[in-house]
Amino acid sequence: MEISGILAYLVSLAIMAGIYAIFCMGLNIQWGYTGLFNIGIAGFFCVGAYASAMITTPKPTGMYAHYVQQIFGLNLPFIFGLLGAAIICGIIAFLIGIPTLKLREDYLAIATLGIAETFRLIFNNEHWLANGPRGLMGLPQPLQGLVDPRHYNYIYLIVIVIIMVVIYLLIERAIRSPWGRVLRAVREDEVSASMSGKDIFNFKMQSLVFGSMVMGVGGALYAHYTIAISPEAFTPLYGTFIIWVMLMAGGSGNNKGAILGAYAIWAVWIGTKFMTDFLPYTLKARAPFMRFLLIGILLELILIYRPQGLLGEEKKVSKLID
Repeated sequence: MEISGILAYLVSLAIMAGIYAIFCMGLNIQWGYTGLFNIGIAGFFCVGAYASAMITTPKPTGMYAHYVQQIFGLNLPFIFGLLGAAIICGIIAFLIGIPTLKLREDYLAIATLGIAETFRLIFNNEHWLANGPRGLMGLPQPLQGLVDPRHYNYIYLIVIVIIMVVIYLLIERAIRSPWGRVLRAVREDEVSASMSGKDIFNFKMQSLVFGSMVMGVGGALYAHYTIAISPEAFTPLYGTFIIWVMLMAGGSGNNKGAILGAYAIWAVWIGTKFMTDFLPYTLKARAPFMRFLLIGILLELILIYRPQGLLGEEKKVSKLID
């Protein structure tokens, strides 16, 4: 019984780490390959989750139905939720990119952070949109009827791994193409890339949209795993900061590093929860803040002693052509 419980816990850990790995790959397109300092990941996390939830659930009924606008509730299959989340996040990224991509890195970071928090507050305060702070519940899960509900996480882990591998292969193919080499040129020196005849704004926009679509898929997978979502789940800590730590730890500019960093940091984050159980009773109330401090210290150590991350950036860009 204990072994089965440990295995189930590890599967749950692997599912969440896989979802965060997808976010890391999306961020890697924007920051690792293009140099876009996006710290508004939580916004696309939130939009992707809510978009998929509203696409795959039926129209609301009962005592809370008047809080939710009836134009949603399409009750479509899971795959349409993923595609819808990606498309909606891509459209929003395009609209955001028009006024923000001409800003410098620090101003771009401030703008994206503010926009992300705006999305969360909209879902929290506008009851007509998605039930306000109550959120949405009863989200469908793919292939749910194949196994006993107690063992469903094994099925969902397979779904996560398949989607993660597909996204990895798509990004690798794109990054090792001429398009990907232009992104690296933009990251290294915009002036030189512009002198070579490249439309810098256009390539930045493509990177922002592509990365945000990947983040939308991650948000959708999170929503269908937790079955219920509410605005409080998409705070900057869990939706942005920890994803940056994962990418820096694994290796910016390396998709394998992004995946490795997601699994490593999520394991550390979960491990710190067990470590706080050994704290004296007087310090247990401060345990969550001590976990935040530990992750912050870990990021500082990474930046000081291993700035390239565990794997580091791959220098050979056109490996697939060879």
